[in-house]
Amino acid sequence: MSACRPRRTSRRRIALFAAGAAAASLALSACAEGTSGGSAQTRFVQGKNGIATVPKADRQPAPDLSGKTTAGKALDVAGYKGKVVVLNVWGSWCGPCIAEAPNFAKVADETKAKGVQFVGINTRDAEVVQAVNFEEQHKMPYPSLYDPKGKLLLRFPPGSLNPQSVPSTIVIDRHGKIAARSLGPLTKGDLRKLIDPLIAEK
Repeated sequence: MSACRPRRTSRRRIALFAAGAAAASLALSACAEGTSGGSAQTRFVQGKNGIATVPKADRQPAPDLSGKTTAGKALDVAGYKGKVVVLNVWGSWCGPCIAEAPNFAKVADETKAKGVQFVGINTRDAEVVQAVNFEEQHKMPYPSLYDPKGKLLLRFPPGSLNPQSVPSTIVIDRHGKIAARSLGPLTKGDLRKLIDPLIAEK
């Protein structure tokens, strides 16, 4: 009779925990640039600086991205259909997010009249006040959904350009489809390169 043999229930719990941890790790890497990822169905084109784009005919619909903002107001990204929507995944604890925040604030102001709507997705801030202080400090002129557990980020369909790091930026075209993605922080110039082609689309 061997000593310290784990019970079957304990083995099952350990296996489930390991599987869950692996899935969470793959779903989102904190403050680190990811790889292009995706699958054979993604059909995206990987460009320079980690920017990937999808041909218009191959784009997939964006998932349901709705909830409460950091200000406690209801927000549904689908309500911006007809506009180019720039989704920026950020956290107040993330150094690269701090570095890129001024660029997003400037470009959001510059492109508002061109039919562009910026929306943040704040993640992994345990207290909403942390996110609010970040927004005030960087004078962010657009709302952010408060998503401390990253549930919204898991809604992106398999094979789509999904957020894989913090920060990540996803651009949704005027028809509500996922058109482009960047993993990692963006300069003002790179951000414009990401969204200007979609502004020009009809």
